Amino acid sequence: MLTVSTVNVNGIRAAAAKGFTEWLNATPAEVVCLQEVRAEPDQFPAHLRAPDGWHTLIAPAAAKGRAGVALYSRIAPTSSRIGFGDPEFDTSGRYAEMQLPTLTVGSLYLPAGEVGTERQAEKERFMKAFHAHLTALNTEAAATGRAVLICGDWNIAHQEADIKNWKANQKNSGFLPEEREWLTSVMTDAGYVDVVRTLHPGVEGPYSWWSFRGKAFDNDSGWRIDYQMASANLATVASSAVTERAASYGERWSDHAPVTCAYDWDLAAVPAPRAPIEGVAATAVD
Repeated sequence: MLTVSTVNVNGIRAAAAKGFTEWLNATPAEVVCLQEVRAEPDQFPAHLRAPDGWHTLIAPAAAKGRAGVALYSRIAPTSSRIGFGDPEFDTSGRYAEMQLPTLTVGSLYLPAGEVGTERQAEKERFMKAFHAHLTALNTEAAATGRAVLICGDWNIAHQEADIKNWKANQKNSGFLPEEREWLTSVMTDAGYVDVVRTLHPGVEGPYSWWSFRGKAFDNDSGWRIDYQMASANLATVASSAVTERAASYGERWSDHAPVTCAYDWDLAAVPAPRAPIEGVAATAVD
């Protein structure tokens, strides 16, 4: 069984002081993907820079104190990369990738955007470039029998069920029609599967982000924006998907919760190559 967790830590140093270290020590996951670490490798707490038993990849942003992603793997990677070959974004701390023996796993922090600003234009450029990378990854993996898993903070709620106050957010970044259509295309044109939604159909949430402001957490007024997007062969063997929501507001170490999925996947033996993907059915955008 392969277990993978993803979480936006909202600053690795702050999270470490609030409970992330204890969570990492207790997790059964073989792979952990982090986003918004906001730190250079030498700024990580020493015990989290290269923890015993973990292979670590840290991709800080060129803009100090912003963004940044990381991966922890108990399995030694055969190779790794930072960025996805786009000059604008390869030093932005938005993406890092490990090649494990039978699995390519990526940690993604997609830009948040803001309607009517350059931040939204940047988000749109990122989505276009990243879609091409996603397609190439899945095509290559299909030819070899490998699997692909892209985990992280995608900063888009796909369906009405993925955001509590969807009516009030239809003109806000994160729930724009064009963003939602793009995420649909990730699942149709690029061939990925939203593992959490597949295992939890027809329910609201489970949300993975709640604002620190007001009573959002207490009222479960959240967004589901943290995804594990898997190639079809890996999604087919997904057995569980859990959002590890803190028991109380005071026990949170981030404004996000870890999303943890288990897969009946052998990291040592590569299965037979898949047939070319012509499209994976996805729930239509409301």
